[in-house]
Amino acid sequence: MIIESFIAQIVRGASKKSFSFEDSVRPSPPRAPGGPIHLYIHIPFCEELCPYCSFHRVKFSEESAREYFQALKREIEMYRDRGFSFSGVYVGGGTPTILLDELLDLLSRIQRDFSPAEISVETNPDRLDRQILELLRDAGVRRVSVGIQTFSDPLLMSIGRYSKYGSGELLRERLMEANGYVETLNADMIYNFPVQSRGMLENDLETLLDVSPDQITFYPLMISDATRRRMKDLMGSVSHGKEKRFYSLITSRLSGAYRPGSAWCFSKKGSSLIDEYVVAGDEYVGAGSGAFGLVGGGIYANTFSLSEYGRLIRQGKFPLAARKLFSERELARYVFLMSLFGLSLDTAAFRERFGRALWRMLGPELLFFFLTGALRFDQGRIRLTSKGRYYWVVMMREFFTGVDNFRDLSREAAGIATL
Repeated sequence: MIIESFIAQIVRGASKKSFSFEDSVRPSPPRAPGGPIHLYIHIPFCEELCPYCSFHRVKFSEESAREYFQALKREIEMYRDRGFSFSGVYVGGGTPTILLDELLDLLSRIQRDFSPAEISVETNPDRLDRQILELLRDAGVRRVSVGIQTFSDPLLMSIGRYSKYGSGELLRERLMEANGYVETLNADMIYNFPVQSRGMLENDLETLLDVSPDQITFYPLMISDATRRRMKDLMGSVSHGKEKRFYSLITSRLSGAYRPGSAWCFSKKGSSLIDEYVVAGDEYVGAGSGAFGLVGGGIYANTFSLSEYGRLIRQGKFPLAARKLFSERELARYVFLMSLFGLSLDTAAFRERFGRALWRMLGPELLFFFLTGALRFDQGRIRLTSKGRYYWVVMMREFFTGVDNFRDLSREAAGIATL
């Protein structure tokens, strides 16, 4: 674990720097790029708040949620009026399907204005029924991602999901019945909870192989520092040594039926990965309270305050709260990280984008990962090895822990409780 610990420490420091936003007045919105990019939409409302979740979420109120959807629709129109176009859309949360009529109206407007090639929507197990899936499919949704997390009853009880969504057997039945209604059904899973045993994970894997969803995303537990303290009180400390062993078990058990689409996503169809952590494509807009975007070499963050979000939209202003512009080297490292998270990097495309060869910009990083056996050359591409896939899990875990820490600070500044 020496190499993994070193990698984690380096990425932890870089992530903290990346999410140290500029101290300035409210940033101006970015300019529209020359072609279509992706759109991430955040719906923060949940009926219950899970203790391990570090995402921006608030308790559901129908009145507040309907007001929010109206503001959200206007924000997306503002990007349209600014010349943005979107080829792919991901709706995450929170619980995006919490007001299905509002979500369907939102998707109808997006189809009218942008005609995206792909739309993905998250949902929870209690909304995984035939009618909802057919309505989503008819609205143009090609991929539905359902938050299962685990099929283990003791673990579901520990993380507060048993009372919300039922037993592991009920989750299995709902997932099985949902197969076939949309092009890609993805099961979102989490591993490395402190009280999770190897037997619990093996049961999860056996259940998934039996149900056979189109896609499985297996995230390691990723939590902010504040959430980690709460989780320690609830179920103990997280072990990264156990995480590595569990990841090896996951990849070996899924390898026969699934092939990796990223370091933590496994697919039967080879469909492209778009999820709440990584939006496929170099640039994307983040719409909604607490959403992030990456446009024109800068990270843009929307306000986490729902009242401020609505007020700014009513005033015809973009709800941006912070911005961080990357240097060329920082952007190159970001592209290096994200591209190889998707398992390979096109060296010619990198040179075309930055005007210099990859090894000239990131020579020390390349040397380190080649010497540690994480990377290999393959016909103009650099690819992750099996060892490298876990290194990238470590890096992505630390990167998004930095994102979660920023979320906690932003929620605190907006007067929103972290739980």
